[in-house]
Amino acid sequence: MPMYYIGMQKGYKISDKLIWFVKDSGGYVRMKDLKAANFKTQTIKKSVADNELEKIKAGLYRLADIEDVPDMSIGFIDTVKAIPDGVIALISALHYYDMTTFNPSHVYVAVPHNKRAPKLIYPPLRVFYFRKRFYEPGIERIETPYGDVKIYGREKTICDMFRYRKKLGEDIALEALKSYVDYKHSDFFKLMQYAEICQVKTVIQPYLKALVG
Repeated sequence: MPMYYIGMQKGYKISDKLIWFVKDSGGYVRMKDLKAANFKTQTIKKSVADNELEKIKAGLYRLADIEDVPDMSIGFIDTVKAIPDGVIALISALHYYDMTTFNPSHVYVAVPHNKRAPKLIYPPLRVFYFRKRFYEPGIERIETPYGDVKIYGREKTICDMFRYRKKLGEDIALEALKSYVDYKHSDFFKLMQYAEICQVKTVIQPYLKALVG
């Protein structure tokens, strides 16, 4: 029996039924599913006001006290739930891999250049529109209890940072490259493959040569 049906028993409040429904839906739920389950808009708004639910974007909610995932930001999960084509990228990906000392206040996400990311209430985003040749390569998937999170791998992320070095800071790109050189599973051939894809091979090569010797 689905968990939220427990709330149908006598003595449970409507808000309890709503929370059980969201839990049974995996912690995230869309407005259309709430309406299909006969929850009223007023009940949903009250649960948001009472900090029982978080509104991620128009039509998407999650439990406010959702269980944390080890080594994974709930903000990353919120982002990919709200933007199915979104890929965690650039400084956010560096932060995930412990390749930067910079602590971003936004989630950096890449989406295909022919799509438009919706406006999120939370978390704050910096959206980058990648053309197909830059968007598709290097996507990895990290499994979580709430679904997969798409994120670019280390090598692709470094090369993207050099593509955006003038906008995001060459110092952050260089810090990431230095961190990668010290990474025990570094693969310089793979790094150069992505550097060629990202059209930054001639930029990265001199720095890499100086670091490796």
